[in-house]
Amino acid sequence: MALKDYNEKRKFDETSEPEGKTKKSKDKLIFVIQRHAASRLHYDFRLEMEGVLKSWAVPKGPSLDPKDKRLAMEVEDHPYDYKDFEGNIPEGNYGAGQVEVWDSGTYEPLDDTSKLSDEKELLKELKAGSLKFILHGKKLKGEFALVKMKNAENNAWLLIKHKDEFAEENYDAEENISPKSLVTQFLEEKKSLKNSKK
Repeated sequence: MALKDYNEKRKFDETSEPEGKTKKSKDKLIFVIQRHAASRLHYDFRLEMEGVLKSWAVPKGPSLDPKDKRLAMEVEDHPYDYKDFEGNIPEGNYGAGQVEVWDSGTYEPLDDTSKLSDEKELLKELKAGSLKFILHGKKLKGEFALVKMKNAENNAWLLIKHKDEFAEENYDAEENISPKSLVTQFLEEKKSLKNSKK
């Protein structure tokens, strides 16, 4: 997927989302997870590769519990500058709703024996439909895998936590979210608006 898809879906005179341009980190590859209240609350999981953020929508949010196999639907690539995007996407625009950064940090491939650069190894694994990597985030740490589902829609993947010292049973991404969070306030307003119409 190219940034062409991203740009075609957005009206930049209406949304404050960054326009699609490729850019790279100077040092280590970055990842970001955004909590996004659109038609439904979900989490956008983004990994930097080839100057863009490869992106998946994770309906239930990521988990640190290896028993949880989270559905992750691959969506269009997002520009590198999207890593810092927080704010409101106005009604009538693609992905309308509130976005906030939930976690971010750097990441690297799990395979440290590869003769390829980190990025080339990850791109090879992405193409093969099985990515294994280590996240160095504030909330998410340790080994994870993104595995493309066979015989399912071609953009359906599973996000899975490996068993390591960072694994945590019964993990809930929604736990410990501040009631002051913009997404939480947005969801509360939407709820009270819905109830007032009843």
